[in-house]
Amino acid sequence: MERVAIIDGIRTPFCKFATDLNDVEAAELGRIVTRELIERSGIDPARIDEVIFGNVTQPVEAANISRVIALLSGIPKTTPAYTVHRNCASGIEAVVQSVMKIQLGEGHCYIVGGTESMSNIPFYFTKHLQEILTQLSRAKNVMSKLQILTKLRPAHLKPRIGLELGLTDPVCGLIMGQTAEVLAKEFGITREEQDAFALTSHRRAVQAREIFKEEIIPVIPGPKYAKAVEADNGPREGQTLEALQKLKPYFDRRSGTVTVGNSSQITDGAAALLVMSESGATALRLKPLGYVRAYTFIGVEPSRMGIGPAHAIPRVLRKAGMTLKKIQAIEINEAFAAQVLACLNALESEHFAKEFGYKGYAGAIDRSLLNVNGGAIALGHPVGATGVRLILTLLKHMKRRNLDTGLAALCVGGGQGAAVILER
Repeated sequence: MERVAIIDGIRTPFCKFATDLNDVEAAELGRIVTRELIERSGIDPARIDEVIFGNVTQPVEAANISRVIALLSGIPKTTPAYTVHRNCASGIEAVVQSVMKIQLGEGHCYIVGGTESMSNIPFYFTKHLQEILTQLSRAKNVMSKLQILTKLRPAHLKPRIGLELGLTDPVCGLIMGQTAEVLAKEFGITREEQDAFALTSHRRAVQAREIFKEEIIPVIPGPKYAKAVEADNGPREGQTLEALQKLKPYFDRRSGTVTVGNSSQITDGAAALLVMSESGATALRLKPLGYVRAYTFIGVEPSRMGIGPAHAIPRVLRKAGMTLKKIQAIEINEAFAAQVLACLNALESEHFAKEFGYKGYAGAIDRSLLNVNGGAIALGHPVGATGVRLILTLLKHMKRRNLDTGLAALCVGGGQGAAVILER
């Protein structure tokens, strides 16, 4: 089958919940990166066969957000678009969809991406309040309305927080941070190890600020703002181990080790990639950043969702006919420090490799190759966009260092893992 090339990519700054990008909705974040990608690549919008974006929160004001982004970006109305949702792997799913379509011969040129405004996830009415408001709207006179209002109780006014609902698994009942606690206990990962990992993430992200300018487009949040947001605002320059150690466990206050300091940040942001067939790129004399060699998705126990990469990585290596030793750069999304450390411990385990048939494909990951520019603990995790950001950051790093192979992986809420192997 024809190789699939990633020509170029761009992303917005990643900004913490309710900060610099608070007033920018997900569709606008997606439009910004899509339009900029078209301008930078010089691609004729009429050549684009389809637009595919990942998005988790699915804003009601922008149904099928990928189509909204495409139209707002000046892509012809005749070009179709659709949105994909695989929780944290939604961005990678968008990329994989384009790969499959190109290899099936359905098209040559796709814009794919991910967008998320976690600041704009709404609060919801309770079901009781919804019913009362519905009855109120149907009441035919003042007396009937007053009679309905007497049913109203203070408890009915307590909102359901969309962000909290989205981060809670409906099957096992655990919020994502609690699943990280499960792995911390299972693998004996200490608070000290987690905090040290978080500190490294911040230090590397701070050191990479100049590097990240290659992949970030500044964003002016709105007409009332005089200044553009030019950089990620999550990395903390003065972060210390002492400050991290002072934070209390957040998800298990009695015996837990997972804190807000060693967890990924709740974040707004978007990213986009131009994906083409190798023949299409050659015809237009476009030089790719790299190629997609293999990809995989796998399911795991929802209460242990963070272990997903440990299963996805050996599987994608097997599909690519490669071993871990041949991978020169690795990005594993830092949903939680405990979760990444659990995956590293699992991959190093002979028992794990033998039990699941991963012998020859698992092994110890060289920490110097992992998340060299920091990860989601410092940069943040806008869930629909993260998968695309991992691929973009990895390819840019591979180009700077003249590396041939890279691997991106992440865990997925609901109990899944995803992994992609890239080559240059």
